[in-house]
Amino acid sequence: MAKINDNYLKLKAGYLFPEIGRRVREFSAANPDAKVIRLGIGDVTRPLAPAIIKAFHDAVDDLATIDNFAGYGPEQGYDWLINAIIEKSYKPLGVDLKTEEMFISDGSKCDCANILDIFALDNVVAIGDPVYPVYNDTNVMIGRTGDADEKGYYKGIVYMPCTEENGFIPSLPTEKVDIIYLCFPNNPTGTVATKAELKKWVDYANSNDAVIFFDAAYEAFITDPAIPHSIYEIEGAKKCAIEFRSFSKTAGFTGVRCGLVVVPEEVMGTTPTGEKYSFNKLWLRRTTTKFNGASYPVQKAAAAVYSDEGWKQNKEIIDYYMENARIIREGLAAAGLTVYGGVNAPYIWLKTPGGMSSWDFFDKLLTECNVVGTPGSGFGPSGEGFFRLSAFGHRENVIEAVERIKKNLK
Repeated sequence: MAKINDNYLKLKAGYLFPEIGRRVREFSAANPDAKVIRLGIGDVTRPLAPAIIKAFHDAVDDLATIDNFAGYGPEQGYDWLINAIIEKSYKPLGVDLKTEEMFISDGSKCDCANILDIFALDNVVAIGDPVYPVYNDTNVMIGRTGDADEKGYYKGIVYMPCTEENGFIPSLPTEKVDIIYLCFPNNPTGTVATKAELKKWVDYANSNDAVIFFDAAYEAFITDPAIPHSIYEIEGAKKCAIEFRSFSKTAGFTGVRCGLVVVPEEVMGTTPTGEKYSFNKLWLRRTTTKFNGASYPVQKAAAAVYSDEGWKQNKEIIDYYMENARIIREGLAAAGLTVYGGVNAPYIWLKTPGGMSSWDFFDKLLTECNVVGTPGSGFGPSGEGFFRLSAFGHRENVIEAVERIKKNLK
């Protein structure tokens, strides 16, 4: 009889966003006339930029001609896309990368999970709390943890609380860890880290032979020129950090699917016999074995993001979302709520009023305001008592949602 991977049975409730979807569907079925405004899941709403659409169409047309037809491409991505990203997005930051150090994928969610394939199970992992659930759940699925305790913490993972008291920036672990997940601008709190703060993590990693998984999915939303967009802006980071980026929010590719991961050749792991071995070589082997590459039209569309026209058009879309964030942040603060984020990130992290639980506040907003957000406790125990709203909405809906909440809280 075939046996299951019983690590999946350790997982507590269903994945956060399907649970939100279930509650919203039940409410909508019972209240068919309610106009529900969704500011929960971080899905984009603006159309792709015109330059991206044109490149997409042109690439599809290529597939209809003998001269331009493209079949299997390189599993790690086409050089013309990788080099465009390096030139336009990394070199202006003072970061030099080799073409061989960047890998194009079908999304950073997959990368954050798949990267675990090349790391031994006995590595000690440190994760922020609250955190993007994929980091935690994929470590459970792969078999790195024991069961969860009554709080929801899994044995075998080091949790780093991110609270009001520490400004939602985790403290360095007191024990030695091998893998550290960092996400800045942060999902869900909207917090950013300064160069000085990131330098502490890089120094810790290099001193302890640890590797940082740096999720920079929201770097395009940074508005403060002093805030780093990449971990590689920090001296020493290319020896200890793997960086993930996504086109989903940066260019509206949530339904198109494209991402990238940077694995510098200098990032080393240790073999069972104590020898150093490059994680870049392992990731290349994993990629070429388990992945056939993002599609040709998608990569052509992604390359258009880095054209002069596409860059300008896409910046206007990002500005649109950040104006939404300002409207939410200032509107809710004016209503008396304690609000964080929404300045260098498209997420607003608010404190639930009156000590209300995260899920109770979710139900209150849904039933009384017909507005959907994300309960902070769904991101981890330290998220209890907080709530996330997304700026990825239509402007008129964002304005209406804020007015509904303000009216309800009077």
